[in-house]
Amino acid sequence: MSASAPPRSVTDSGLSDQLARIAGKDYRIGIIGLGYVGLPLAMTACKAGFKVLGFDIDAKRVMQINRGESFIKHIPTEAINAAIKDERFRATTDFDELRDVDAIVIAVPTPLTKHREPDLSYVEATARAIAPRLRKGHLVVLESTTWPGTTDEVMRPIFEATGLKSGVDFYLAFSPEREDPGNLDFDTSTIPKVVGGDGADALALANAVYSALVVKTVPVSSPRTAEAVKLTENIFRAVNIALVNELKVVYSKMGIDVWEVIDAAKTKPFGFMPFYPGPGLGGHCIPIDPFYLTWKAREFDVTARFIELAGQINTAMPHWVVDRVAEALDRRQGRGLSSARILVVGIAYKKNIEDTRESPALKLIELLEERGATADYHDPYVPELPRTRKHGNLAGRASVPLTADIVASYDAVLIATDHDAIDYRALAEAARLVVDTRNACAKAGLGGDNIVKA
Repeated sequence: MSASAPPRSVTDSGLSDQLARIAGKDYRIGIIGLGYVGLPLAMTACKAGFKVLGFDIDAKRVMQINRGESFIKHIPTEAINAAIKDERFRATTDFDELRDVDAIVIAVPTPLTKHREPDLSYVEATARAIAPRLRKGHLVVLESTTWPGTTDEVMRPIFEATGLKSGVDFYLAFSPEREDPGNLDFDTSTIPKVVGGDGADALALANAVYSALVVKTVPVSSPRTAEAVKLTENIFRAVNIALVNELKVVYSKMGIDVWEVIDAAKTKPFGFMPFYPGPGLGGHCIPIDPFYLTWKAREFDVTARFIELAGQINTAMPHWVVDRVAEALDRRQGRGLSSARILVVGIAYKKNIEDTRESPALKLIELLEERGATADYHDPYVPELPRTRKHGNLAGRASVPLTADIVASYDAVLIATDHDAIDYRALAEAARLVVDTRNACAKAGLGGDNIVKA
């Protein structure tokens, strides 16, 4: 069966039949959203022996994928080409082809509005695109991170407006994505998958699909619980990062190195888990997801004060870093930020990847320029800045080469992301001033009067 051919049964497929076809890999999976979640999941499903049809509204991306080209560093072009060659994978913009798949997995963005409230426009638009193509027997799984209740309160009413009923005519579930780009120890298939279904049959079916794809599934009682699991995971990280960011500010005033403190504290074999400070939070999850819960909590007359405080601390970090740059310039060069030339090293939100979503480095550039500086960047993984929702004015800027002469031409170098590919010794030797937000220089065994931690 080719990737474009329908499965043997595309109408009113009973649960037992679907479970049997999953076991026999005679089951076709559709994935909506071919980004940092959808594309790795598609490759995992293909590798597991399933036929996959990928959907995306970005025609340029669809054509790129169908040519066998990867835009994600950790997804090799060889994997995409092999899946296409074996007729296990194809991408399309034609949502009418949803009728031909057995399962529909939704992996679309869930950003915040400018007022820091949940923006479910992508989820709702996707649900409305699915609804007229929804048929009996379909399994629909939402993977996008969102507030507890989204699957029940937003998705199900849109689908049931067609006359089909969840748990009777189609199956609905939530299974949060757990992607960690750049993590060499885990990939999609080796990360356990939490699954919550709208009823026992939906849970059984979704659990069977994911059990065939990943090392382990973790069934929970409902989609609402599964949604809460994902938020809890990311809130845990956001709160602990906020704690060490606040400690960084406090200890800096005391002349204490927070990184040295953390490295010593983590030698305790129990009761301590190391988290590290930085210039702010980046990525699609940790800077955004906590606000989905604080927003939903207000519906129940609850104020999530601890979470909101953590968000305030982390959001303030880029401002604190820029103040440190200004202070270092004043003390070491006798000048302010106005008309200073700053080179930001690392624009991705974390090291060794090309992902710039919610990167604090973008905010750093804007803050520096608001105070009169000229800011350029170097990143070996990001040759040109893509357009983003919040920092569209930076789109198209190109990474500058990291030669000794170019580095020396800047008043200061600000290390925002500690890519392993950077030669920090050469950087420190060439730079007049280095402001290091990632402790990269110390990790490289470097010190000196021209290196300041922030």
